[in-house]
Amino acid sequence: MVALESVNFFNSLAPDELQHLRAVALERRFTAGTEIFREDNPGDGVYVVKEGLVEISGRVAEDVQRAFSQLGPGEIFGEMAVVERQPCLATATALKDTTVYFIPRDEMRALIQRSPAFAFNVLQEVSRRLQEFDRIRLDKVVETERLAVIGNFARSIMHDLITPLTIVGLSIEIAGAPDTAPERRVEAHERIRKQISRINDMVAGILELTRVRQAEAAPTPADYSELVAAMLPDLKAEAGVNSAVIEIQNEPPGGKILLAAHRLRRVFFNLLKNSTGMMPDGGKIFLRFHTDDGEIITEIEDTGPGIAPEIFNKLFQPFASHGKSRGAGLGLSICKKIIEDHHGRIWARSEPGRGAIFCFALPLMK
Repeated sequence: MVALESVNFFNSLAPDELQHLRAVALERRFTAGTEIFREDNPGDGVYVVKEGLVEISGRVAEDVQRAFSQLGPGEIFGEMAVVERQPCLATATALKDTTVYFIPRDEMRALIQRSPAFAFNVLQEVSRRLQEFDRIRLDKVVETERLAVIGNFARSIMHDLITPLTIVGLSIEIAGAPDTAPERRVEAHERIRKQISRINDMVAGILELTRVRQAEAAPTPADYSELVAAMLPDLKAEAGVNSAVIEIQNEPPGGKILLAAHRLRRVFFNLLKNSTGMMPDGGKIFLRFHTDDGEIITEIEDTGPGIAPEIFNKLFQPFASHGKSRGAGLGLSICKKIIEDHHGRIWARSEPGRGAIFCFALPLMK
């Protein structure tokens, strides 16, 4: 049990002001479990715990109430009501039988006006409490977003794994059946091989996205035109499997770039896969290159339907996909990470009457 005059919050008041405070303070008693005030209700004054224990809690998400703190004898709450007649930011509940001193709002404001030092005490307390609430709410937001990302990741990966695993399971049954014809057994083995390769690609994509850059082997200087020329046959073959044709609109410029060739190769193939995924009936993919202000810029354009407006601003976020029946939505995120690890930049353009246009720039060595 504490006397009102001994509370540190009031230590800047003059003796006559303390005497006036004691005269206007009201004692209120609350049994355990009783709400002293509720969040969003109008605030009416300041409370000081005389004896007992009070819990301060608030909503951090819809239908989620979280305890912020517990206050014992000598601690204050409800101070926001002094600053402005606004709804309470939190709910105060007596955790055990509790007695409080209650100082009405108008009386507190009168004290503030008479004592600049006390006004500063109130301001400090309000600032501290707001920072505490912001920190707790931010922690909750971060936690919620983290769980949402994990949930999206799990749903997306499971969705993509179900199909190849189902095919593998059925193919194993066919290959293992005693009456299966030899040619069907060969076909089943080939399907199993392809689906395992597909699963490996998914795992490799996840590992690439979560790669710690410092752990990567040091990049080495390479001629960009030679690098592109070396991968073109494989790019054209990959496009052909999906009934697409690659058209080189100009030769890639020469110039040394510091890079990890196998990672940059993944950028080209991911962007190619993104284009063919939007052109199920086939189409054309254009590659063009130019240099600008110490960078080599590569553009990859397709003859598909273009980039949907609703996804344009989140193209390079994990799990963002639109219009494709397959894919975890990691391809463009992986491209972004690889290009940025090479100190480059990547972006997309959308123009009326044209397909998707993806561009990335890599710095030339000086």
